[in-house]
Amino acid sequence: MAKTSGKTPQAIRGTQDIFGPDAESFAHVVETFERVRRLYRFRRVEMPVFEKTEVFARSIGETTDIVSKEMYSFEDRGGESLTLRPEFTAGIARAWITNGWKQHAPLKVATHGPLFRYERPQKGRYRQFHQIDAEIIGAAEPQADVELLAMADQLLRELGIEGVTLQLNTLGDADSREAWRAALVEHFRAVKGELSEDSQERLEKNPLRILDSKDPRDRRFVVDAPKIDSFLSDEAQAFFGQVTDGLDAAGVKWRRAESLVRGLDYYRHTAFEFVPDEGSAAAAALGAQSTVLGGGRYDGLMESLGGAATPAVGWAAGIERLAMLVGEKQPEIADVSIAVETDALLNTGIAASTAIRTAGLSAEIVATGSPRKRYDKAAKINAKVLLSISAKDGETVFNLKSAPGVEEYDRVRDILENLEK
Repeated sequence: MAKTSGKTPQAIRGTQDIFGPDAESFAHVVETFERVRRLYRFRRVEMPVFEKTEVFARSIGETTDIVSKEMYSFEDRGGESLTLRPEFTAGIARAWITNGWKQHAPLKVATHGPLFRYERPQKGRYRQFHQIDAEIIGAAEPQADVELLAMADQLLRELGIEGVTLQLNTLGDADSREAWRAALVEHFRAVKGELSEDSQERLEKNPLRILDSKDPRDRRFVVDAPKIDSFLSDEAQAFFGQVTDGLDAAGVKWRRAESLVRGLDYYRHTAFEFVPDEGSAAAAALGAQSTVLGGGRYDGLMESLGGAATPAVGWAAGIERLAMLVGEKQPEIADVSIAVETDALLNTGIAASTAIRTAGLSAEIVATGSPRKRYDKAAKINAKVLLSISAKDGETVFNLKSAPGVEEYDRVRDILENLEK
């Protein structure tokens, strides 16, 4: 028999055990997301937690930090390289191709669950973290972008998150983007030696990413960098105009952010982030990790995975970050607490609690300790209705107590009357 150490294993760095008010806030975010996605008729999907490594390497991009430094990849017993998903979009795109989901186009899907990235843990950022995700695949119209953004805006409002603004930009169509990219390379190449090391490396491979660099050495050259608007085709301008007009019609407030980019070549047209306003409570809660929800249009992604060209747009948001903005949530007050005052009445208590729960009311049953302790413990639950079950002269007695005007009182009384028949 193997000898075991008496030392208790600790949680892995960058993971968390979520409990109490934090877990209630987490659940509130998920429940609100599920309610809102149904309002917009997004279909629920469940995706594998791991995929072939090439799904992410080809879709996210070999040169990105996620692929080169942060993925949890491993070789299975069959010698195949697999990776724990670092994001949802690539797996959903793979499923679109391999499952023949084109027949459902335009397909509106939503999901949530854990993702994995090996990065330095910090406030609101973990190595196992959780996201909500929404995608529209097979829709080339600006209306799809508008609907997704309206859905995101409504979600944040229903969560009670304030002090957050939608920042919006266009990356143009493929020709517009390529012309802009060439102009950026020329602009930054002239000052290459004065750029940060990261930006010098990105110059030829991914020049758009220099625009969102936070390094002061880069920022002074970003200010005068060519703007996408100078390179937009008429079609790209019209597309962006329809997006902004649609957002205005939907009552979604937005602000143009010309430096907001997506570095990968398959991104087109709309790019967006919901960002806390400077000095807001949201900014104070999230610290440096300022994006609350972000996404964009990725019309070229399917081709990178070997599929046919397919328009698509989507967004994702970290559940932990949203939960931080929501603040601590306490569990809902129980509808009924039940004190079963003697062991002989336990089955009666079980029958009563089952009937109450079947009627859609929450119930907690207390059936250990002395009769007085059972009653006191049930009373401390502070439920809307306190039910004590005792015996007198060989008869079972149901005693109900509640504050005046509590509607659950009448419902529980009716349930118990039916139970006695």
